[in-house]
Amino acid sequence: MNTVQWIGGLLVFLGIPFFLLGTLGLLRFPDVYTRLHALAKADNVGLGLVCIGLGVQSGSVALLLKLILIWVLMLISSATVAGLIARTALARGLRPWGT
Repeated sequence: MNTVQWIGGLLVFLGIPFFLLGTLGLLRFPDVYTRLHALAKADNVGLGLVCIGLGVQSGSVALLLKLILIWVLMLISSATVAGLIARTALARGLRPWGT
């Protein structure tokens, strides 16, 4: 394996704990708002690392750009959905934890 493949593999390997920690936050945090925060932030960082790592490993600039586009679209949709879920929870009377 050459250096580029090692760097790509390292980025993918570094992305995996973010997915695990986001899932742990989903299971452990007390309310919908903190759970949304854990999932939206951790999963987006993890996905970014995995996409960039896979793109680097592929050796194709076109594939790297496609994976980055997937990541950007996921960032946009994740923020939109998290906002909608939080707004709906607040409209139904779910108060944030600690207030």
